[in-house]
Amino acid sequence: MAEIQGKADSGGKGGKKRAKKMSTKIDMTPMVDLAFLLLTFFMLTTTFAKPNVMQLTMPVKKTDDVEDTKIKASQAMTIILGKDNKAYYYFGLNTPNDKTVPKPELKVTNFSASGIRQVLLDRQRQKPDPIILIKASEDAKYKNMVDILDEMNITNQKKYALVKVPKDDLDLIKDSAL
Repeated sequence: MAEIQGKADSGGKGGKKRAKKMSTKIDMTPMVDLAFLLLTFFMLTTTFAKPNVMQLTMPVKKTDDVEDTKIKASQAMTIILGKDNKAYYYFGLNTPNDKTVPKPELKVTNFSASGIRQVLLDRQRQKPDPIILIKASEDAKYKNMVDILDEMNITNQKKYALVKVPKDDLDLIKDSAL
């Protein structure tokens, strides 16, 4: 608590008596205790932000006797993540070795709600169970990959796969830029 202590008189000479100077001393212990109690209380009662984690199912390791899964061209949709936050997409499969199948028409969009999300929703209405092939070029940003995976969850896509970009798809992008 606070207490007032008187200073001892130095004795000495007579003459005028001066008023004694009193010194004050404040005990800070209760205030420090209260500060630590409040700090402890708020640390224990707050909830920390939980990290948002997206669940991905990874395929099992491929053995020699297992073949790649074949998908129908009518169900396929390919999204290529390009530079400058662009998403290129086409419907069907790009089969440059098969001359009977025409080249797919490559279209460009962005990652907004009226961009790739609307394309995915429209495709889902046309074909109820589409298979989305996501291909990230070397120019794509990590943010674009996270955005497209978020779009897969938002649009409730059941089947999608992350695939390497073949040279044929990169050629499609180059041809469309011309």
